[in-house]
Amino acid sequence: MRKPPLMENVVLVVHLILALCLIGMVLMQRSEGGGLGIGGGGGGATGSRPAANAMTKFTWLLAIGFICTSIGLTIIAADQSAGASVVDRIVDAPAQGSATPDLGDSLLPPSSDDAPLVPSGE
Repeated sequence: MRKPPLMENVVLVVHLILALCLIGMVLMQRSEGGGLGIGGGGGGATGSRPAANAMTKFTWLLAIGFICTSIGLTIIAADQSAGASVVDRIVDAPAQGSATPDLGDSLLPPSSDDAPLVPSGE
């Protein structure tokens, strides 16, 4: 069953918008430290986690949407390629000439009867 390309394009555009929004939301959040040794003090096993605020919850929603569109694009791609193989595409492709082009003698060195078979060590 082939889905119309419009559906794939819509899901792809939504996926890209979600990706950009997710990147923006992560960059706008305050660093809690601990990453690469950069950031504020505290932390570790003894530090307390702050309660999730609206920005954190919205980031989770964007991440869930991003994962859902990723799965959706995978399903659409699998449906479009069902029963098809790369080998079938190569075999079914129309021949545009011979498989090996005729190069003639243009790439061969000029031949002479007295030329040595191996280069001389001079």
